Amino acid sequence: MVKKVAIVGAGPSGVLLAHYLLRRQEKYQIDIFDSRSDPRTISFSKSRTFSIVLSQRGINALKQIEGLAEAVKAISLETNGAVLHQKNGKTRVFSRKYSQLSLDRTSLVIQLLEQLTIKGGNQVNLHFNHQCTQVDFAAKQVKFKQLDSEAEITFDYDLLIGADGARSVVRESFLKTDNFQCEQNYVVNDYKSIFLPPLDPKLGINWQQGKVNSWRLDNATTILLVYQMDSSWSGVILFPHKDKTIPELATKQEVLNYFRHNFPEIGQILPESEAEEFAHRSVSRVLTVRCNRYHQGDSILLIGDAAHGVSPSLGQGCNAALEDANIFNQILDEYSDNLAIVVEQFTLQRQADGIAVVELSDYAFPVSKKLFFELLFRNSLSKYLSPIFPKFFLPSLFELVAEGKLSYSEIFNLYQNWIAKVKKSNQEILSK
Repeated sequence: MVKKVAIVGAGPSGVLLAHYLLRRQEKYQIDIFDSRSDPRTISFSKSRTFSIVLSQRGINALKQIEGLAEAVKAISLETNGAVLHQKNGKTRVFSRKYSQLSLDRTSLVIQLLEQLTIKGGNQVNLHFNHQCTQVDFAAKQVKFKQLDSEAEITFDYDLLIGADGARSVVRESFLKTDNFQCEQNYVVNDYKSIFLPPLDPKLGINWQQGKVNSWRLDNATTILLVYQMDSSWSGVILFPHKDKTIPELATKQEVLNYFRHNFPEIGQILPESEAEEFAHRSVSRVLTVRCNRYHQGDSILLIGDAAHGVSPSLGQGCNAALEDANIFNQILDEYSDNLAIVVEQFTLQRQADGIAVVELSDYAFPVSKKLFFELLFRNSLSKYLSPIFPKFFLPSLFELVAEGKLSYSEIFNLYQNWIAKVKKSNQEILSK
């Protein structure tokens, strides 16, 4: 008997999970719902778009579906590390053993949707502009409001997947149940997107196209920029929530003055048009999520940011979400698609990793300038000494996270002393 699956959220994790279900010998009829418009037909505002970096975890999850990794790679740029630009004009280069893929999140979703449409046929239905409003556990029904017509529809399901992000409506329904605990916190940094044109060779600026380029002030304000396929650069400026300097930049000239003074390399190529848009671009905040379980009963599951929303500092939000889909598929194999067992096993096998990736992302990077330089020193030592004395010097935390050979919880256990140290320091600084 074919089982009806409702996936709420047409982001990377929800659509990739549909790919996995699609190939399971026609056992599932899949309906995907999203409150947003179809990104294949409606262009999205750049103010909230951002580049993601797919590490080996995310790439491996894509590779399990024939042709998917190749299709995504075709619209991506390869990166293999990061560059920290210093005030004296010098740089620190951090290389990775494994290449990663950099691309716009919306472009990733479009590619996943296009591939799904080609393969799905009548087995997959897409419903955009559908806002989830209610989940009825007992009746196994989920309700939606069609935003373009205000009509309400009710959908019966055998399996409901909440892939609807850190502010998940599906997860919200768990709060009515016994023994469900969910902690939500905003990360310490707010952010604004920033978009820069191709570099003019006459300026003599030589940013590395194959790496994430970063700049950091003493107060932990940080800029991250990634090269794009059209030769432009895009990224974010992260700044402490309590620091209102950037939110209060109200005019084009104020923006230009700020960047020219604090980030002169960027200030000299920042166009007036982007400075104008930056001044009026809204400040964004990231919500982290820690849950004590990812399932409800025998038929509802949370994945991706709905289960474990993370800080973007380690670039693992999308990677962890894609890995969720891969792990869920493995559990389906292990328990022969017995959904009642599978959803519970997902919590048992994944929840520790979900908590670990949130902690690692929150506290890998310290606010303290002193600890930040200690982090750089540790990273340099590990690069040379870990291969020689593996028992005494841990591999780089960032290398371990990116390569995906160890689970997030295993990496957290190795680095729990560092995480505890940064957590204490951050809390002391932010409480002042």
